[in-house]
Amino acid sequence: MARGSVRFLVFDVESVADGALLARVRYPRESLEPAQAIARYRQELQADFGTDFIPYTYQVPISTVVAKVDVAFHLLDIVALDEPAYRSPVITKDFWRGWEYYERPTLVTFNGRSFDLPLMELAAFRYGISVPTWFAESGKSWDQPRNRYNVQSHLDLHELLVNFGATRFNGGLNLAANLLGKPGKIDVQGYMVQDLYDQGELQQINDYCRCDVLDSYFVFLRTRVLVGQLSLEDEQERLAATKAWLTERADQTPAYRIYLDNWGDWQNPWRDANATDSTPPVSDAP
Repeated sequence: MARGSVRFLVFDVESVADGALLARVRYPRESLEPAQAIARYRQELQADFGTDFIPYTYQVPISTVVAKVDVAFHLLDIVALDEPAYRSPVITKDFWRGWEYYERPTLVTFNGRSFDLPLMELAAFRYGISVPTWFAESGKSWDQPRNRYNVQSHLDLHELLVNFGATRFNGGLNLAANLLGKPGKIDVQGYMVQDLYDQGELQQINDYCRCDVLDSYFVFLRTRVLVGQLSLEDEQERLAATKAWLTERADQTPAYRIYLDNWGDWQNPWRDANATDSTPPVSDAP
């Protein structure tokens, strides 16, 4: 695949706790085994906050799936990094080197500003991976890729929908995908990843991650309609092309079969036989 053909990388990360780190940092005098430290901290979080999800600062990536998208928003490919070994250091290296290899395309996430990207940055710190073009400390602050409002470097779809924190988006990616008729969360949710990992279900985790990336891609397409970069008709064409792409590969990739089995079509109100107008309203503003 030509380097310049990839304009966007839509990605999602799944991670698990580093039990040895937790034992050293939170329970240094208790001689806990890694699994014991994880269980202890999850119990404490559940009691204090009503959720046992461990903060990303104690986690490492064990699944990163990336969709390559061209300048016209066509899906080119989807890859799971370091498949089937899923080694955290290799996943981290491949993620950052891939971003550089494809000439620093726009990263696209759903709520990645607060989780996926900080996790991958911290993983690079942990594993001694240099990413000078991402941090770009010598550049102007507003031009640096990590600047919150630099959507040419990182487009967080969640931040777009909440106007950079001005409001809340209750329901997350699951809701956004369901608004478009797409599956959203099927059999796995984020809080289940640690237990699945402990059970050795790495393939199921990666299937879940692939489905999240597909949901994110379709939400990405609709936001391009929202901001005027893509017509509704062209979005629907990309949708049909992606469904055909998934169908061709469903026998080799179980996640695609799962996704297609739960596929739903967006109900277009502008094609409703009872509607008085069969086309979307267009602003008269210049």
